[in-house]
Amino acid sequence: MSYTALYRKFRPQEFEDVKGQEHIVTTLKNQIKADRIGHAYLFCGTRGTGKTTIAKIFAKAVNCEHPVDGSPCGECPACKAIAAGNSMNVIEIDAASNNGVDNIRQIREEVEYRPTEGKYKVYIIDEVHMLSIGAFNALLKTLEEPPSYVIFILATTEAHKIPITILSRCQRYDFRRISIETISARLMELMEKEQVTVEERAIRYIAKAADGSMRDALSLLDQCIAFYLGKELKYENVLDVLGAVDTEVFSKMYKTIKTSDVAGCMNLMEDIIMQGRDLSQFVTDFVWYLRNLLLIKTTDDIDKIEDVIEVSKDNIKDMIEDARDVDVDSIMRHIRVLSELSNEMKYATQKRVKAEVAFIKLMKPAMESPKDMQELAGRVNDLENQLSEALSKLQSGAYITKDMLDNMSLQSGGAGALGTGSRNDAVQEEKPVLRRNYDAVTDDIKQIAGQWSQIVASMDDALLMNLLKQADVTVTEDGNSLEIMVKSISGYNVISREETIAKIEELIEERTGISVRVVCTRIDEDEDFNRRYIALEELVGMDIEIDDKEEFI
Repeated sequence: MSYTALYRKFRPQEFEDVKGQEHIVTTLKNQIKADRIGHAYLFCGTRGTGKTTIAKIFAKAVNCEHPVDGSPCGECPACKAIAAGNSMNVIEIDAASNNGVDNIRQIREEVEYRPTEGKYKVYIIDEVHMLSIGAFNALLKTLEEPPSYVIFILATTEAHKIPITILSRCQRYDFRRISIETISARLMELMEKEQVTVEERAIRYIAKAADGSMRDALSLLDQCIAFYLGKELKYENVLDVLGAVDTEVFSKMYKTIKTSDVAGCMNLMEDIIMQGRDLSQFVTDFVWYLRNLLLIKTTDDIDKIEDVIEVSKDNIKDMIEDARDVDVDSIMRHIRVLSELSNEMKYATQKRVKAEVAFIKLMKPAMESPKDMQELAGRVNDLENQLSEALSKLQSGAYITKDMLDNMSLQSGGAGALGTGSRNDAVQEEKPVLRRNYDAVTDDIKQIAGQWSQIVASMDDALLMNLLKQADVTVTEDGNSLEIMVKSISGYNVISREETIAKIEELIEERTGISVRVVCTRIDEDEDFNRRYIALEELVGMDIEIDDKEEFI
């Protein structure tokens, strides 16, 4: 007899053998026991979690002559025929290759005929999301009102691709990824039956590599057993077969990154490549190692997350030592860079070069995001220039606003506005105005004035924040309200709205704990605010600057 793969040999034949999907198994068994069987089911979940297996067990259970607690007996002719794949009552269809309208029309014609034996005709349509739109439309009516003896079970890994009209006609069951503990226990149980000696660490690593898929775990285990046929399967053997790397290597690699030892890092990578390790797998596992370091660093009680870290006790001790000098921000940056690398390596032709550049980037932060760094350098230069200009003005004994400069330029005819005599002429042309009296300004208003920059900077509405930056803020003549003075018509139309005023008042109260009335007025374009009104900075005796800083990610 030819060899049968482990995942086929040990495919569950009854509900009790299914692991990790108890919530679905219990529901289906109760439906069978209570005779509340639906006409259409949708099984969703990642590959290898038991969708097709449970569909076949369910098909056996509904046709079983002697069901036991909602589970098939496995002994009656119907159960044996379905298990052997000879039953005419169970029709399996692969929607990936039978996705046309004609295929669905054939199903519609077949459902008219009652089953030759048993109670139900069960159609299992795998990868149902691959059906064309026309095929889905052809299936709609049959799926909604099938004959009483027909059950549809649709299985898919991508439920979001299925039309809502189909989803609404089915009972949906979401299959969970199977936990490492559940997979490990199942593999150990099967290895006892196969009389194969396997190290527990090896089994756990295979379970972890399977990523929640029981079928993948059995396939990986099958591969490892075949490579070391007749020998005890050890942890190191599994690493060799799967191209994985031990935790000790990750520890050495991370030490080279922390010390910016480029030569040591490249030598380690060379050793990994020469040993035949898969670079993509190495990067994935290294990200997992960094994730574990982050958990250890940010958790006070290691015992509570020991199961989450999923490494041996000896390795945890070593990782605790590695995590002592870890900077949280740095390690989060490392995870981000390597996660991006992991995605890029799937399509890279030069994986080694990609990996080496990424690891050098980890040790040389200045290499990362050159565009952002250049932009940041440019902004720093701009700020330095603005600061120098402001200092020059202060040293000359006068502070000139941008609006004043613009006015003077217009009055003098352009570039020569700041020449000899132009400034005095501009001042002489100004009309004398009376300045408001603010003797009644309260301490609460002064407190708001002192925090005005932080209040404006915390605005979540970018448009409103920019408009407030361009506006002048003062105090009403009675000293009890905050007055926002706007020159532009568009700015006034936005800020003066009731909902905007309410938003500003709410934000002020949130940031300062002070409830204050806010009003908005418009002033003429040529009106000199500084001569007619008092500015907020005068209330607190200091300059108020609006934080214009942007976050770089």
